[in-house]
Amino acid sequence: MVTRRHFLAASGLAGFGLAARPPLASASTQVDQDPEPPPLNRPTGPAATVARDEAYWARVRAHYRVANQFTNLEAGYYGMMALPVLAEFHRQIDRVNLESSHYARRRYETDLEAARARVAQLVGAEPGEIAFTRGATEALHCLIAQYNRLQPGDTVLYADVDYMAMQHTMNWLAQRRGVTVARFDLPEPASHETALAAYERALSQHPRTRLLLLTHLNNKSGLILPAKQIVELARAKGADVVVDAAHSFGQLDLTLSDLGADFVGFNLHKWLGAPIGAGVIYIKGGRLPDIDRMYGDETSPAASINSRIHTGTAHFATYLTVPAALDFHAAVGPTYKAARVRYLRDRWVSQVRATPGIDILTLDDPGSVAAITSFRIRRRTSRAENQAVATELLERYGLFTAWRTGLAGGDCVRVTPALYNAPADADRLAAALKEIAGRG
Repeated sequence: MVTRRHFLAASGLAGFGLAARPPLASASTQVDQDPEPPPLNRPTGPAATVARDEAYWARVRAHYRVANQFTNLEAGYYGMMALPVLAEFHRQIDRVNLESSHYARRRYETDLEAARARVAQLVGAEPGEIAFTRGATEALHCLIAQYNRLQPGDTVLYADVDYMAMQHTMNWLAQRRGVTVARFDLPEPASHETALAAYERALSQHPRTRLLLLTHLNNKSGLILPAKQIVELARAKGADVVVDAAHSFGQLDLTLSDLGADFVGFNLHKWLGAPIGAGVIYIKGGRLPDIDRMYGDETSPAASINSRIHTGTAHFATYLTVPAALDFHAAVGPTYKAARVRYLRDRWVSQVRATPGIDILTLDDPGSVAAITSFRIRRRTSRAENQAVATELLERYGLFTAWRTGLAGGDCVRVTPALYNAPADADRLAAALKEIAGRG
């Protein structure tokens, strides 16, 4: 096999200093020397049982190349590609680079449509109801900014748990559409019942609400909201809902019908393991007229969802790799995958929930949480204090987590295990948190 080192020597590029560059500090293996991962040999049985089958999850872990200088417990930013997906991504990059504009102009659209059909099948949509974006943020920007049913004096509404970039877009509607912007806070920790009551109360307090932003599974605390019930509640009060499902698909086993919304933005590069830069915009059939064309785009017909998002030249290989990511997702088992990340979450939370000085920001109710859960060391609510906790976890214990902001109760530290984590990782985190809390 031709390695990078052999290639540089043979091509003369070493003379330009490339061969002298040291390896990345975080690299744990050589990129060109991955062993062949073992067959998955997926077991059968109840999801709760398979979630604890360590022999199976060791085989799944072998399909990931993971840095060994730290333990990554911050899978919420984006999802690592499994080795078969990574190999397909490299193959597609080589293919697109080889065929260049000949491929882009003559074959890309056909392959893209096949990838779109695969995503539509996964989420329970018609292919014409979805389009690729560079991520959930881009999709949600389009849905919020281009929603055209608002009139001056209407209200748009969101909660503290919503993603900050989407809050900013809702705020922008005040000057763009002449609406009133209202925000409310969810209780902490919230149950489905208390969350639903909070949304009902907020909608009653703002009877002119015509657009509600709703984050299904939020990136701050990890709370999963009863989206379908909230959508039905808002609809009964005359409000449309834009659902931010950035973290939903792949972390949970669900379809769009479980959300019940007409407008949804979500990612493929988080929990479905596609390359970075893959998201989806969903507009239910019949609702396309309520979302303006992007900047009056006339590249695509007005009756096509493609006219509602115009990214320009996309990273072809990213979208072409999506089917491989969905194949691996299916091979692992969506229900088993959801149960496994929930098991890893419960493993560390159960060990520290009763520890004095630690506040867990989600409950353990079924359906209320998945992999993501945040915590605070009691009374440490500032940015600096939570950044310090995340830094200590990394530098002292080798555990990488993420500081989060924007919750009404203060800042926090987010923990997000993934399929490449083991129960021992959760145990080490729990032990570290007990030490940190014990020092006061």
